[in-house]
Amino acid sequence: MVRHDGCMSARVRAPELRGRGWLNTGGRDLKLADLRGKIVIADFWTFCCINCLHVLDELRPLEEKYGDVLVVIGVHSPKFEHEKDADALAAAVERYGVHHPVLDDPELDMWQQYAARAWPTLSVIDPEGYVVATMAGEGHAEGLARLIDELIAAHEAKGTLHRGNGPYVPPPAPETALRFPGKAVLLPNGNLLVSDSARHSLVEIDPDGETPVRRIGSGERGRADGPAAAATFSEPQGVCLLPTHVAEVAGYDLVVADTVNHLLRGVRLESGEVVTVAGSGRQWRAEVDDHAHDAFAVDLSSPWDLAWYDDKLIIAMAGIHQLWWFDPIKRTAGMYAGTTVEALRDGPLAEAWMAQPSGLSVSADGTRLWVADSESSAVRYVENGVLGTAVGQGLFDFGHVDGPAESALLQHPLGVCALPDGSVLIADTYNGAVRRFDPASNQVSTVADGLAEPSDLVLTPSGEVLVVESAAHRLTRLAPGALSAAGASTVDGPRHRTERKPTDVAAGEVTLDIVFTPAPGQKLDETYGPSTRLVVSASPPELLVDGAGTGTELSRRLVLNGEVTAGVLQVTAQAATCDADVEHAACHLTRQDWGVPVRVVDGAVTRLPLVLRGLDA
Repeated sequence: MVRHDGCMSARVRAPELRGRGWLNTGGRDLKLADLRGKIVIADFWTFCCINCLHVLDELRPLEEKYGDVLVVIGVHSPKFEHEKDADALAAAVERYGVHHPVLDDPELDMWQQYAARAWPTLSVIDPEGYVVATMAGEGHAEGLARLIDELIAAHEAKGTLHRGNGPYVPPPAPETALRFPGKAVLLPNGNLLVSDSARHSLVEIDPDGETPVRRIGSGERGRADGPAAAATFSEPQGVCLLPTHVAEVAGYDLVVADTVNHLLRGVRLESGEVVTVAGSGRQWRAEVDDHAHDAFAVDLSSPWDLAWYDDKLIIAMAGIHQLWWFDPIKRTAGMYAGTTVEALRDGPLAEAWMAQPSGLSVSADGTRLWVADSESSAVRYVENGVLGTAVGQGLFDFGHVDGPAESALLQHPLGVCALPDGSVLIADTYNGAVRRFDPASNQVSTVADGLAEPSDLVLTPSGEVLVVESAAHRLTRLAPGALSAAGASTVDGPRHRTERKPTDVAAGEVTLDIVFTPAPGQKLDETYGPSTRLVVSASPPELLVDGAGTGTELSRRLVLNGEVTAGVLQVTAQAATCDADVEHAACHLTRQDWGVPVRVVDGAVTRLPLVLRGLDA
């Protein structure tokens, strides 16, 4: 194998696949020997991670095109405590339409065996059982297709490629009225509209919270506009009613975050007709700017929730760790808050850092926008042009702890609901709880627990609270009195920290190298400026004496503070490539964020390599 620094390394035999169990195999345990003769992609993922979900969608066309020679193995190496639960993993595999075998790796044994450092990481194994490529992050579909074509040609010539069906065995199809509902909104007629995410549609439900009235969308995955019965979505999430005066001009009443399609869709409630109102359908991979863009031409990235705030529709753009805005009348859209760096940092909107914002709610007086910032297990808020944090401590600290907000902990919350008294309810998804934060007392309490991945909350005019209990496939009413002081409880549960093995590095000068090799048939593209970009920061900031900031080289001299014994290096790298020596060459952008735990130790390594993309020679 040739690295970017010109050094050679021997062929690496793929480590054996071992874990707690397998899904989507009909109960069979797979070994690498069972896959000999096939090209294998081991996809190291965790189901909380939006980048991992993007990769699942990137792999679908490859699985279809190369179905007789390619086997994708999902290796689930979890971040959060909840993700270690076998039942939760099985639900996620169904929720996200994973149609390949999945190995349960709860202790990250395979993650370490394959030297993964980031979610997601892809390892490509050839038909003879050798690792021939490693890729971190998303955006590798084109490169993978070229590599697969090369491997097919080489191994057919050698006689080592075996065509035929793979080991995937689909589980039995479930029957429920809803399947992994995501978000809900109260309609003017008193009914509820729920995004039925795993069935790629919207369902209008009677005020009893149980009886379906009508379905908008065919139930098939797609992106077609049209009448209610023919329109299609792909894993829709957030839904938001427009103000009446805006809806009259726009021509539709409600906007849907069509998450996997990277689109916003408009719905006319009277007829159920669906129209696309924003998004090109391409996933955003560009440079950050503060310009207004034509809403139909702009690229979005996994819009997850919506709220009307500051006289515009605000979008929780989970895929790039930002908030965006959309103007339905001017038909323009642009960035509202965040820099695309995945971390927790407060400050002016253009400088703040977020981590997969997934839920939005506006305070009763309209002054504050509450944000469920899921990957940082935090509740954030926008007010007076600044992003603040109410509850939460960062990417790697989570748990179920009530009490003073500065020490309270959540676990991957996906929803928020502002209450008339100024407090906010939290769908604390991976704790299976509804929590409440009261700014007046600065206290967090638990309102209800024992729920199955609550993902949203709806407050009715009568003061009732409905919970979208996603993994139970239903809406659930909170008990009367749950919101009273007597109805809340104080939980002092476990505190968790994501413990990935830290990398020992030396104090003083350390060289950070991003290993990147263009895919077969591609070259670095400098048509619109430098082809590469590297952003480095640290938590705590004092860890880095020198080397923080943004540059265009994929190698950076860092100076680490010997008085800070441990921390996290936050690294974002991207590389632009285009097809080489062809007319009308297609362009591609590869991007990855790393949070690298480090321990500063005398005499440790002075070079830190991270693989954005590495290939066999």
